[in-house]
Amino acid sequence: MNIQLIECVPNISEGRDINKINTIANIVKTVDGVKLLDVDPGKATNRTVITFVGEPENVIEAAFLLIKKASDLIDMTKHTGEHPRFGATDVCPLVPIANISMEETTKYAHKLGVKVGSELGISGYYYENAANSDERKNLAIVRSGEYEGLKEKLSNPKWKPDFGPSKYNTQIEKSGVTAISARDFLVAYNVNLNSTSTRRANAIAFDIRENGRTKLANGKKVLDQNGIPERIPGKLKAVKGIGWFIDEYGIAQISYNLTNISITSMHEAFYETCEAATRRGLRVTGSELVGLVPLQAMLDAADFYLKKQQRSLGISETEKIKIAIKSLGLDDLKPFNPQERIIEYVMNANSDKKLIDFTVKDFAEETASESMAPGGGSISAYVGALGVSLGTMVANLSAHKAGWDDKWEYFSTWAEKGQQYKNDLLFLVDEDTNAFNKIIDGFRMPKSTPEEKEIRARAIEDATKYATEIPFKVMQTAYNSMEVMMEMAKNGLQNSLSDSGVGALCARTAVIGAYFNVRINAKDIKDGEFSKKILSESKDIYEKTIALEQEMITIIDSKI
Repeated sequence: MNIQLIECVPNISEGRDINKINTIANIVKTVDGVKLLDVDPGKATNRTVITFVGEPENVIEAAFLLIKKASDLIDMTKHTGEHPRFGATDVCPLVPIANISMEETTKYAHKLGVKVGSELGISGYYYENAANSDERKNLAIVRSGEYEGLKEKLSNPKWKPDFGPSKYNTQIEKSGVTAISARDFLVAYNVNLNSTSTRRANAIAFDIRENGRTKLANGKKVLDQNGIPERIPGKLKAVKGIGWFIDEYGIAQISYNLTNISITSMHEAFYETCEAATRRGLRVTGSELVGLVPLQAMLDAADFYLKKQQRSLGISETEKIKIAIKSLGLDDLKPFNPQERIIEYVMNANSDKKLIDFTVKDFAEETASESMAPGGGSISAYVGALGVSLGTMVANLSAHKAGWDDKWEYFSTWAEKGQQYKNDLLFLVDEDTNAFNKIIDGFRMPKSTPEEKEIRARAIEDATKYATEIPFKVMQTAYNSMEVMMEMAKNGLQNSLSDSGVGALCARTAVIGAYFNVRINAKDIKDGEFSKKILSESKDIYEKTIALEQEMITIIDSKI
């Protein structure tokens, strides 16, 4: 069963007292199944972005406890900061991460609001996808007047809270109100300027943000037929932005909320800001990420700038992350640690160590130990990964060869194929060992009763089938990967012809080694049709691989 995951990103109105911040953030750790991903305080804004993730019910409980703790420790009557706010827990958005729809996430947002209002006596509003009306979808409108305007706001029937007390009281005076939403993944992203001018920063923000700026004529607002000021839209959709000055850094920034990075990506916002800044005589010096970012957003940024440099996109994930950091200037103001800022890396930080995480020496030592795994299947997959890595290397070298500038995209495409084959084979290194362990688990199941014996036999059969399918997948992938080495031997850098050849031989070894594993596991499968089919298909791949090996040897013999 696929586990549903929701991310919660509460913003609390405290960014200077680290003890308060940690006390509030760490409360979420008391809820089983919830993982605290990030705590990102800002002194100038006096605001901290907290990020945690887990299954929906657990996240709702953790969010409730956090809002309660924030209301206990933060006194809004004493709060000042650069960022708009109207409560101790200013906003508390829920974000669908895995196997859950926005509609379902919205229901959990409403559930949280009801709980906060009824049990804590804290009032608030639903916004974005959780909003009960179109007028309340936009957070800026919901938060208008900020904390200082709450008394007047709550006296207006139009702004009756969606949950909690409807009248201004001592609780609201101390803790303010909170805004709860269900929204798409939002990236809070600041772009740094070589200026101290908030006015200039705002001008750029207006150039870029979707809402743009108010239309003026002779210094006066231009009104439409309904008396509403007309607006000149900005360059990018799904972008909110304002300019501000940050005392902490002594610079002006444009602070963006990228509300849908599938519409406007981080690198597009950065690039267009650079262009707008240049037109206005300013220079962008870098950028700052607030909270966490999806891995794909960083990889997309790297690809964007690699294309501009006419460099191969078929490089490792690690190298792409380095390029994204430098291209966006994410380390301009302070160090940027990918392990702490990319959501997938943070979520996997404490997961069990995989075989592919071992050093080369440790992997060899583990294989040579008395343990039955890793065995021939995992080794075959790893040899295949090494083989296609060689082919990918040749493609990358060819893409950057002097005089071949017009061919960089061709070789980049082959390098990207090679990277995908490599990643698939690396996954199969561990999965082959996992598949073997499932068989062992089956044999350890109880067999005291006829029912237990039947369940055990079925589990062993299913596990044996899977342990046969995995090396078969190794065969398919390694064989298909040979196309990279064959193409590079024919059209790639000829000084690396031997590398293409060794890569093909490694792939051939992977195919044959995995074929042995398919055969030895298939003999124990009771399902005759399954066994016959997979053995027949395996033999076909084996024979085609041998033919490709001979073709590669012929190419090499003709050129060396």
